[in-house]
This record gives sequence, C-alpha cells and structure tokens, in this order.
Amino acid sequence: MATDIPISTEPDTEVVTKRSKPTSRAMLIWRRLRSTPRFWVGGILLAFFVLFALFGNTINIYSPTDQDVFALNEGPSAQHWFGTNTIGQDIYAQTVVGLQKSLLIGIIAGPCASILAAIIGSTAGYFGGRVETIIVWFINLLLVLPSFFILVLMAPLLRQLSWTAIVVFLVLFGWMIMAQVVRNQTKAIKDRDFVRAARYMGVSTPKILSRHIIPNVASILIVDATLGVVSAILAETSLSYFNLGIQKPDVSIGTLLAEGSGAAATRPWLFVFPAGVLVLMLFAISLMADALRDAIDPTSGVNRD
Repeated sequence: MATDIPISTEPDTEVVTKRSKPTSRAMLIWRRLRSTPRFWVGGILLAFFVLFALFGNTINIYSPTDQDVFALNEGPSAQHWFGTNTIGQDIYAQTVVGLQKSLLIGIIAGPCASILAAIIGSTAGYFGGRVETIIVWFINLLLVLPSFFILVLMAPLLRQLSWTAIVVFLVLFGWMIMAQVVRNQTKAIKDRDFVRAARYMGVSTPKILSRHIIPNVASILIVDATLGVVSAILAETSLSYFNLGIQKPDVSIGTLLAEGSGAAATRPWLFVFPAGVLVLMLFAISLMADALRDAIDPTSGVNRD
C-alpha cells in the first residue's frame, strides 16, 4: 500500500553567495606599488630628505649666515658636520636651506607644468580643427625656441625678481611635450560612448574636459608630474650654477655647487656634500616615478623587480 511521503519545500542548506566588490583602479595601482621594492626604497629616501630639509637645522646651532671666524675653511668636525667655507659659514646649514629652496621649486614647477599640459593638450584634442591647429603651431614654436637662450636674455630681469620668477619660467617651458601626449590621448577618448552621452545631455565643455577627459589621462599626468619635479630641480640647479637662477644672499643647491666646484680638489667638502644630497634626492624621486609608471602600466617594466 502506497503511502504519501511529505516533500519539504524548504532547502536543506541555505547557500549564500557574497559577491566581492570590484577592485578600483587606485587600489590596484597601490597593490602593485607596495609590492615593488623600488617604491619603498625611493619613498624612504625621499621622506628622509623632506624631513632633512624641514627640520635639519633644528639640531644645528649655526644658521646659514653665521660666520665662525675660528673655523675658516675647516673640514667636517664635531661642530661643523659638513665643514665650513672661506668665511666660516656652516656648509651643513647652507645645504639644508639650499635643499629647501630646490625642493620647493621642483614640487611647485613640476606639477604645475603637468596641469598646464593637461589643460592645453585636452583642449586641442577635444575641439580639433582650427583650435587644434593653432595650439599645435604654438607648441611647435615653443619647442623650437631655445629656452636657455631666452633665459640668458631675461637674466637681468630674473635677477631682480624672487625665486618665484624661476618657477614661472620653468612652468612656461616645461609643458609642451606632455601637452602633445595629452592631445593624442584626448583624440582617442572624445568619441567614446560616455563622452558622447555627456555631450548629448548638454554637459558643458569645461565639465566634460574636467570630469571625463582629464581623469582618463590622469595616470600619465601623475608620472609626468613626478618626473617633472626631477627636471625642475635639475633645471634650477643648472641655472643657479651659472648665476642665472637663485641669487645671493639666497641659497640653493645650485649656488652651493657653483661655490664649491672651484675647490672640489682641495676642499672637497664644499662640493661633495651638496652634490651628494642632490644626487640621492633625485635618485629617490626617480625610483618612485619609475615604480609608479610600472604600477600604472605593467607592460612598461616586466620582471624588473
């Protein structure tokens, strides 16, 4: 005799599937960065030099302008860690102040040049036509003009101005190549669906550029801004070395190298310590920029770490 077997409508086990959130691009870049030794080496070195520039003189009893008449042209000692120059000024104190000025100029000029490149390059690539032709012509004109020759002509004016004039000069002559890159990237992006949708919805051109175009080229701009810091520091050092940049009584790494280069063989501390600080700091920034570039574009440096 058949019996009715009750069939339960409830599941024996309840399976709950949790969908993980998609990893953002920023988080993906950070994961790549933190697994890159170059990033940590460069970051630690750069943090050291930033702290050195900010607080290095708090542990020193001498200011950059103090003159110790009992220690003229002396090498490194317990009192003067980097030695003194011909008039008894402390090289350590001057190196700290010079690093402050050089680092400040680089941090301002590099990113500002990248921002200017983003604005001009995206404008040229988005509008195209006559606007692009005029902007490209202007970029090519600036690339052809010898910036160093222009600086020599402007040197008498720059000597009368503060260090901010050097920053303006470095920005005005440091954006052209990246603007060309941004222009090409913008031309490839402007016909995508999300840009067309924004245009059809009546979004203004400045908002399209700032919300849709520039964020999509931000990765190359970040790398360019980081490398721009290195370029700006090197440019300022070169200008100051040839007496075209920072002027006395102000101090930068370039002025210290100019003063110490003539005595590098007989009094090496005048040249070696400022040069060593400059080289190691630029090395640290370059390591970070290199790691950042590889994190953004993994195909740029396969199996280098």
